[in-house]
Parts: sequence; C-alpha cells; structure tokens
Amino acid sequence: MPTIPITVAYGDGIGPEIMEATLHILKEAGAKLAIEKIDIGEKVYLSGNTSGIDPSAWDSLRSTKVFLKAPITTPQGGGYKSLNVTVRKTLGLYANVRPCVSYHPFIETKHPGMDLVIVRENEEDLYAGIEYRQSDQVMACLKLISRPGSEKIVRYAFEYARTHDRKKVTCFTKDNIMKLTDGLFHKVFNEIAAEYPGIENEHWIVDIGAAKMADTPNAFDVIVMPNLYGDILSDVAAQIAGSVGLAGSANIGENISMFEAIHGSAPRRAGQNLANPSGLLLGAILMLVHIGQTASAERVHNAWLRTIEDGVHTYDIFKESISKQKVGTKEFAQAVVERLGKRPNTLKAVAYKQEDVEEVCSETIVKERSDTKKELVGVDVFLDWLKGSPDNLGDALSKLVPDGLQLAMISNRGVKVWPGGAAETFCSDQWRCRFMSKNKGAPISHKDIIDVLGRVEGAGFDFIKTENLCNFDGERGYSLDQGE
Repeated sequence: MPTIPITVAYGDGIGPEIMEATLHILKEAGAKLAIEKIDIGEKVYLSGNTSGIDPSAWDSLRSTKVFLKAPITTPQGGGYKSLNVTVRKTLGLYANVRPCVSYHPFIETKHPGMDLVIVRENEEDLYAGIEYRQSDQVMACLKLISRPGSEKIVRYAFEYARTHDRKKVTCFTKDNIMKLTDGLFHKVFNEIAAEYPGIENEHWIVDIGAAKMADTPNAFDVIVMPNLYGDILSDVAAQIAGSVGLAGSANIGENISMFEAIHGSAPRRAGQNLANPSGLLLGAILMLVHIGQTASAERVHNAWLRTIEDGVHTYDIFKESISKQKVGTKEFAQAVVERLGKRPNTLKAVAYKQEDVEEVCSETIVKERSDTKKELVGVDVFLDWLKGSPDNLGDALSKLVPDGLQLAMISNRGVKVWPGGAAETFCSDQWRCRFMSKNKGAPISHKDIIDVLGRVEGAGFDFIKTENLCNFDGERGYSLDQGE
C-alpha cells in the first residue's frame, strides 16, 4: 500500500485535541499517510486575512488533493467569510456526503436502525452569499440554482446509491413556491432518475419531508437536496440518530476532496481533554476509503464500533443507564486503538469495497448549453421609495413610461400592490416595478430599458436594482407575484 500525502489542518477550539486523537488512531491502524500541516482559521483571520486561509496553503491542497480538516472558529463581525464555504466553492467540492447512523442501544436515540445518507449540493443556492442592502428596511439575497450544479449533485447521489447498494434516492425541494430555482433541481432529478431504473426514486416537498425524516427516518435511504436544506437537515438527521458530535462528512470534488466533522470548534471545551473525536474520526474513515486504504478504514471503523459497544464514552454521550466508563479525548482514542482488530458483537460490522464512488463520478456528465431562443420582454425596476401609497407610485410612474411599453405591475415583498392592491397589505420601502411591452409577449430592447431608467432617474426616483425579464422558447423565465 503506497503512502498517500494528505493536507491536515488542526483548526481552532477543540480542533487540535480531536485531530491529535484521530491521527493517533489512524497511525496505529496502519494507515499510510504523509502529512502536510497548514494553518487556517481564527489565527489566520485575525492576522488580517479575511478568508481565513493563507495563500500558500492552497499549494498544499492542490498538491495532495486530500484535506483532513478540524473545526475552525470564524470571528464574529468584521466581514469575515466562512472558510468552509470558501474551500468548498474554490476547489469545486460540489458533493457533501453525510452518513447519519444510529447506534442503538449503546447511544440513546428514538430511532433504532436509522441508517440514511444525506447528499447535499455544496456550491450554490443561497450559499453563493450574494447579498445586498437595498434600502433602509430591506436586505436581499440571491438564490442561484444552475442546471450543471444540479446535474452533478443528483448524478452523484444516484452513483453513490448504486455503488453502496442503496435502494432509494429521495429529492427534497420547495418547488411549490420557488418554481424556477427549486423547480429546476426537481426537473433535473426526474431526468437523471430515469437513467437508474434499478433504484427507486421519489420527491418530497422539503417541509413535510423534513417532518417525515424526523419522525420516520427509516423511510429514507439516500436524500439529495440543494445546499441550504441539506445543511440544516443533515444536522437534524445526525442529532436524531444520536448526536451531531458523532457525524463525519466528505466534501467531494472532481480533483480535490475534504473530510471533516460536521460540528463546530466548541471553544468552551477546548484544552480540557473532554471533546469527543468521533465526528472527525468518522470523517477520516471516509477519507481512508476515498484514497483506497479500505483495510485501515475497516479496522478503525470496527474498532470504534466496538468501543461504543463496550460503553467507553465521552461526556457528551455518556448515560448512567447505558455507558460503563466516562473518558476524555485521549483516553477514548486509546480505547479505540486497543480494540483495533476487533469487531462489534451487537452493532453491524462494516466492510468497505475497494472501489470508491468518487472514481465512478470522476467524469461529470453535464449537458452542453442549449440553443434555446431567449427574448427580452420586460424589466423589473426596484425602487427605494417611502413617500406615499402604491396608487401614488403607480400614478407617478405611469406618466414616465416610453411609447411601446407599459407599467404592468408594482409589488412589495412579493405581493402585487398596484393596480388593484389590497389596503391590508403591509409595504416596506422597496418596490418592484414591472415594465412590459404593450404588445403582450413582444420583445423589447436594452435601449428601451435604458430609456425607462433615464425617465425614472429624471423624475427623482432612486432605483436600486434591475432584473431583465426574458422568455425562453416562449416560456416565461420569471416569476409572477402573489396576486398577479
């Protein structure tokens, strides 16, 4: 077995302690690793680097292509960006994989037998982090869902299910409300599901799906979701399985992958030899499988299961009626080492295949850009305005419309307020004013939009954003407002 170089970051808070414990176990299990250490996190942030990672660290990540990362602390305020998101997006780590397993009866859970995997899209959605303050009262965030991003993550979920003998893939979205963004994700899911007739597929609206998952997780096998839903519900799933502290995750890209615990740096517990290293250790096991060291992964995982089964528990999962020995971080790691080569008696032992799903998905299949006919048919102009009623605004703007266009609608916070709005609708100081061709569906030009903006500005209105309205092959490429 060749020695594999990996990049390691010890992180902040409890990070250094659980990383030391994890690496100790891996070494004793015979993992062949050449470790390159990098500094990331709070110390780097506070040195003046708002990204939390030194530029030289990227060289190590691109060289080893494997990153084992302990939790970090992002300082509050100051414009610091999430390093986790930065690494995932910069390196194209598009698939976040989080196994959520219960360990009944040795760790308390309401769901014995729970064993599901959440595959979360990792690069786009609201985590694009594109936000604006548009007025005194209104903030905005762009939700970005792309066809290539959706195709990559959905195909990964089905390939994961196929490779790991999973029987069903479920998609969670909210496309009854977000018909374009979540609607695209759902559409792509249906398209790709048809290519895997041997794997059952289904779709749930995310709110009732989340309720079903929390109540009856055994109804699911693999769940694939856009970024935000996946982030929230993978934590929920880990907690109802037993503890967020027991969950590891893989962040898979086409060239580089990162492995970590899903929990944070817990600075209040730092330096006390209390922290449970299990989340990071299980993330490291995923790493060993990923790099082909399946024998070591199997030895570590089964030894960890035996340790849990023997009741050797850290404070966070210790229960007087279940546990037999409360131990610290170092002692827990040593207990796992002492059980290397042993298998659990009650819990299901693990056996890893040599092939890895990342290799199966190494060539991402994404459709080329189509020759769809795109037509510009209108523009939404957003105003910062707080000087009267919707009728006052509608009357004023109607007088400014160039020939060939019309003011079709004004909305506030997604509700139509002109013409014919309801007196009860509460309005903020941000208004969406929709200008369309008088000849319904007829194209307009960019010059028409410039003309509109010039007239709006000349009348003293403060426009803060525009969105072009387009049809694609004659189909509307923009949403209607409530009541429109």
